[in-house]
Amino acid sequence: MDDPGTQPGKIELVISEDGSHTLYVPQLDEHYHSTHGAIQESRHIFIEAGLSKAAEEWNEINLLEVGFGTGLNALLTYLKTIHNNLQVNYNAIEAYPLNEDIFNQLNYGHLLEEPEASACFYEICLSEWNQPVRFTPNFKLTKVICLLQEFAFDRGPYNLVYFDAFSPEAQPEMWTEDIFRKLYHSLDPGGLLVTYSCKGTVKRALKSAGFAIEKLAGPPGKREFLKAIKPSK
Repeated sequence: MDDPGTQPGKIELVISEDGSHTLYVPQLDEHYHSTHGAIQESRHIFIEAGLSKAAEEWNEINLLEVGFGTGLNALLTYLKTIHNNLQVNYNAIEAYPLNEDIFNQLNYGHLLEEPEASACFYEICLSEWNQPVRFTPNFKLTKVICLLQEFAFDRGPYNLVYFDAFSPEAQPEMWTEDIFRKLYHSLDPGGLLVTYSCKGTVKRALKSAGFAIEKLAGPPGKREFLKAIKPSK
């Protein structure tokens, strides 16, 4: 693939089964979200199994997202902080940022039917990279253009990781024991990592890195996904 900062070739807009957009990258034969429903997948895996569970342990959550992508996870997290009085420091890594034309076509803000969703979505996606931006007293966003392999984990320790990279088939270098070991060491004890993949190679890499893993029932169209926990000492 190209160097960080360059989009991965042609990108096509696709309507998923819940009416929300995802993106298709022919070069990788990959979608950014489930074609069975982008919003429902993000809510089920990252918000409900990740953020809501972390909120049971911490009032202030230091969060790392691997793969900012379309900004959907960040938007849903922001809305959760508004409705649940939850404080989140949101750190996102993205090697291949999308351009403004693509963000302008995505329909998440309209579908979520919340007054602030559309405006906030564009503010999140078009905010400055490589510097912290505070949106509300409860939500601070720092987007970093970087390969995960070169990321400095100096904004940790984290309480929660959204691991939302392209699939192990498309980007095997992202799903290694070495990567998961770095994430493990960047987490507080009891910290969580959630990801849509439930492949055997991913489970073995997470276990070898020190995580305790749990298979959870997936959203529509997906049988299972993974939650990984750094054991408390």
